[in-house]
Amino acid sequence: MSVSITNGPLIRCVGAVVHDPRGRLLLVKRANEPGRGRWSVPGGKVEPGETDRSAVRRELSEETGLSVIVGRWLGRVLRPAPTGTFDIHDYACRADDVVLSPGDDAADAMWADAASFATLDAEHRLTDGLAATLRGWGQLPGPSARS
Repeated sequence: MSVSITNGPLIRCVGAVVHDPRGRLLLVKRANEPGRGRWSVPGGKVEPGETDRSAVRRELSEETGLSVIVGRWLGRVLRPAPTGTFDIHDYACRADDVVLSPGDDAADAMWADAASFATLDAEHRLTDGLAATLRGWGQLPGPSARS
Protein backbone atom coordinates (compact mmCIF):
# COMPACT_ATOMS: atom_id res chain seq x y z
CA MET A 1 0.00 0.00 0.00
CA SER A 2 1.53 3.32 -0.98
CA VAL A 3 0.91 6.41 1.08
CA SER A 4 1.49 9.83 -0.37
CA ILE A 5 2.83 12.50 1.90
CA THR A 6 0.59 15.54 1.82
CA ASN A 7 1.70 19.14 1.96
CA GLY A 8 2.19 20.21 5.53
CA PRO A 9 4.13 19.07 8.55
CA LEU A 10 5.06 15.61 9.71
CA ILE A 11 3.06 15.00 12.88
CA ARG A 12 5.05 12.78 15.28
CA CYS A 13 2.96 9.92 16.65
CA VAL A 14 3.61 6.63 18.43
CA GLY A 15 1.95 3.24 18.46
CA ALA A 16 2.23 0.30 20.84
CA VAL A 17 2.37 -3.31 19.73
CA VAL A 18 1.53 -5.26 22.88
CA HIS A 19 1.26 -9.05 23.17
CA ASP A 20 0.08 -10.80 26.30
CA PRO A 21 1.75 -13.99 27.62
CA ARG A 22 -0.65 -16.06 25.46
CA GLY A 23 0.46 -14.27 22.27
CA ARG A 24 -2.73 -12.26 21.84
CA LEU A 25 -2.41 -8.74 20.40
CA LEU A 26 -3.84 -5.66 22.09
CA LEU A 27 -6.25 -3.77 19.82
CA VAL A 28 -8.37 -0.69 20.40
CA LYS A 29 -11.49 0.34 18.53
CA ARG A 30 -10.94 3.93 17.42
CA ALA A 31 -13.53 6.37 18.78
CA ASN A 32 -12.37 9.26 16.57
CA GLU A 33 -11.08 9.92 13.07
CA PRO A 34 -8.99 8.84 11.38
CA GLY A 35 -10.32 5.30 11.33
CA ARG A 36 -13.29 5.76 13.68
CA GLY A 37 -14.97 2.42 14.37
CA ARG A 38 -12.01 0.37 13.14
CA TRP A 39 -9.55 -1.65 15.20
CA SER A 40 -5.89 -0.67 15.51
CA VAL A 41 -2.98 -0.76 17.93
CA PRO A 42 -3.16 1.92 20.63
CA GLY A 43 -1.25 5.15 20.12
CA GLY A 44 -1.46 8.83 19.33
CA LYS A 45 0.36 12.11 18.99
CA VAL A 46 3.56 12.88 20.85
CA GLU A 47 3.03 16.00 22.96
CA PRO A 48 5.57 18.87 22.92
CA GLY A 49 8.55 18.04 25.15
CA GLU A 50 7.53 14.38 25.41
CA THR A 51 9.75 11.46 24.38
CA ASP A 52 8.37 8.62 22.26
CA ARG A 53 8.61 6.24 25.21
CA SER A 54 6.72 8.52 27.59
CA ALA A 55 4.09 9.14 24.87
CA VAL A 56 3.62 5.37 24.44
CA ARG A 57 3.14 4.91 28.20
CA ARG A 58 0.68 7.85 28.38
CA GLU A 59 -1.35 6.70 25.36
CA LEU A 60 -1.58 3.11 26.68
CA SER A 61 -2.74 4.32 30.06
CA GLU A 62 -5.32 6.68 28.54
CA GLU A 63 -6.67 4.22 25.96
CA THR A 64 -6.51 0.90 27.83
CA GLY A 65 -5.70 1.53 31.48
CA LEU A 66 -2.54 -0.56 31.14
CA SER A 67 0.91 0.26 32.43
CA VAL A 68 3.56 -0.99 30.00
CA ILE A 69 7.27 -1.43 29.63
CA VAL A 70 8.31 0.06 26.29
CA GLY A 71 10.69 -2.16 24.35
CA ARG A 72 12.37 -1.95 20.98
CA TRP A 73 11.39 0.26 18.06
CA LEU A 74 9.61 -1.86 15.42
CA GLY A 75 9.26 0.55 12.54
CA ARG A 76 7.71 3.64 11.06
CA VAL A 77 4.41 4.14 9.21
CA LEU A 78 3.26 7.25 7.33
CA ARG A 79 -0.47 7.98 7.12
CA PRO A 80 -2.28 11.00 5.63
CA ALA A 81 -3.47 13.56 8.18
CA PRO A 82 -5.96 16.41 7.67
CA THR A 83 -3.09 18.93 7.73
CA GLY A 84 0.09 17.03 6.96
CA THR A 85 1.24 13.46 7.50
CA PHE A 86 1.12 11.29 10.61
CA ASP A 87 4.67 9.98 11.18
CA ILE A 88 3.94 6.97 13.42
CA HIS A 89 6.76 5.19 15.26
CA ASP A 90 5.68 1.82 16.65
CA TYR A 91 7.26 0.12 19.66
CA ALA A 92 7.02 -3.39 21.06
CA CYS A 93 5.67 -3.24 24.62
CA ARG A 94 5.09 -5.59 27.51
CA ALA A 95 2.20 -5.33 29.96
CA ASP A 96 2.12 -7.21 33.25
CA ASP A 97 -1.67 -6.85 33.53
CA VAL A 98 -4.25 -8.00 30.97
CA VAL A 99 -7.35 -6.30 32.42
CA LEU A 100 -8.44 -3.59 29.97
CA SER A 101 -10.30 -0.39 30.76
CA PRO A 102 -10.99 1.45 27.47
CA GLY A 103 -11.06 5.22 27.65
CA ASP A 104 -10.05 8.46 25.94
CA ASP A 105 -9.86 7.82 22.17
CA ALA A 106 -10.77 4.13 22.46
CA ALA A 107 -14.40 3.03 22.08
CA ASP A 108 -13.38 -0.49 23.09
CA ALA A 109 -10.29 -2.63 23.65
CA MET A 110 -9.57 -6.33 23.27
CA TRP A 111 -6.89 -9.00 23.25
CA ALA A 112 -7.09 -10.53 19.76
CA ASP A 113 -5.90 -14.06 19.10
CA ALA A 114 -4.87 -15.17 15.61
CA ALA A 115 -8.40 -16.27 14.64
CA SER A 116 -10.17 -13.09 15.80
CA PHE A 117 -7.49 -10.92 14.17
CA ALA A 118 -7.92 -12.81 10.88
CA THR A 119 -11.70 -12.31 11.09
CA LEU A 120 -11.33 -8.56 11.71
CA ASP A 121 -8.94 -8.38 8.75
CA ALA A 122 -11.22 -10.36 6.42
CA GLU A 123 -14.18 -8.14 7.38
CA HIS A 124 -12.12 -4.95 6.74
CA ARG A 125 -12.57 -3.87 10.35
CA LEU A 126 -8.86 -3.10 10.91
CA THR A 127 -7.28 0.26 10.09
CA ASP A 128 -5.76 0.43 6.61
CA GLY A 129 -2.46 -1.40 6.31
CA LEU A 130 -2.37 -2.69 9.90
CA ALA A 131 -2.34 -6.41 9.11
CA ALA A 132 0.29 -6.08 6.37
CA THR A 133 2.53 -3.92 8.56
CA LEU A 134 2.33 -6.26 11.56
CA ARG A 135 2.91 -9.26 9.28
CA GLY A 136 6.02 -7.58 7.87
CA TRP A 137 7.35 -6.92 11.36
CA GLY A 138 6.57 -10.47 12.57
CA GLN A 139 4.09 -9.12 15.13
CA LEU A 140 0.80 -10.86 14.27
CA PRO A 141 -1.01 -12.48 17.19
CA GLY A 142 -0.32 -16.11 17.91
CA PRO A 143 1.96 -18.42 19.83
CA SER A 144 5.08 -17.14 18.03
CA ALA A 145 4.36 -13.47 18.79
CA ARG A 146 7.07 -11.76 20.83
CA SER A 147 7.27 -8.29 22.38
